[in-house]
Amino acid sequence: MAVKLRLMRMGKKKQPTYRVVAADSRSPRNGRFIEIVGTYDPRQDPSLIKIDNERAVHWLNHGAQPSERVAKLLKISGAWESFTGESPAPAVTVAGSAQTEPVVADEPAAEAAVADEPAAEAAVADEPAAEAAVADETAAEEAGAET
Repeated sequence: MAVKLRLMRMGKKKQPTYRVVAADSRSPRNGRFIEIVGTYDPRQDPSLIKIDNERAVHWLNHGAQPSERVAKLLKISGAWESFTGESPAPAVTVAGSAQTEPVVADEPAAEAAVADEPAAEAAVADEPAAEAAVADETAAEEAGAET
């Protein structure tokens, strides 16, 4: 029997929630399943993902094939890393903040962005002059329209 880890739609019309289930690949989407592995609610902000990683890894070890969406959910929950033995992508903490960001190691570009900050401040300083030029142009157009 070919087992798949896939989503089973639940909820009302236009208000979907999903169950992550282990099911026979021949059964219909909302048909018979073997076991409920977790839930997924995409309507919340951020999306709510609850997956029993132990059971998901069990099914993956026994040959279950995840659908594309379930594979993404397993990567988010950490079950995929447990199955493959890979470590998750390293996160970098930014000094002075509690946020973590993925590593984007292009330091010369970051230094160039820091070097361009005075130019950005100068552009902000030129904005009132630009607004005055636009006001002069509209005044000239209105005067031309009156004659």
